[in-house]
Amino acid sequence: MASRIEHRSAFSADLATTFDAVAGEPALRARLEQIGGDDAELLEYAPAEDGVRYKLRQGISSDKLPSAVRTLHRGDLIVEREQTWKTSGTGYAGTATASVSGVPGEITAKTSLTGEGERTTLVNSGEVKVRIPFVGGKLESVIAEQVTRLLEREAEFVAKWLAER
Repeated sequence: MASRIEHRSAFSADLATTFDAVAGEPALRARLEQIGGDDAELLEYAPAEDGVRYKLRQGISSDKLPSAVRTLHRGDLIVEREQTWKTSGTGYAGTATASVSGVPGEITAKTSLTGEGERTTLVNSGEVKVRIPFVGGKLESVIAEQVTRLLEREAEFVAKWLAER
């Protein structure tokens, strides 16, 4: 059984400006520097005519992990995340996948960015699956909670980025 991830953010900027703040290379690099954790890095960035694809590495120090995770995983966590965005009829639609070092499973999500005038909405909807007998469900819920917190921090970063531009 997978644990669900749902997150919605609203921004006071037009779609194109918000897309640059969410998926533009300068914004991604700044976001990783500010909230990416240990060994954060933009591993790939591939713009295309109809969108963009990028891959990030983010680190989470073991001392910042919940005790339930530290019991099951020794050391820091390294998260590799790939995001693809393509233009859609109403904005941008995408997919995101992530893997956590040493944890058998994956995080998958569908993403959308839609706008009307000076109001843009970012929606993430996905799930966490961990394939460890007996404790996988507990670990899934902890990871889903941590991912939701990360999405909240990223939304705060985007809002600040937009306000400073």
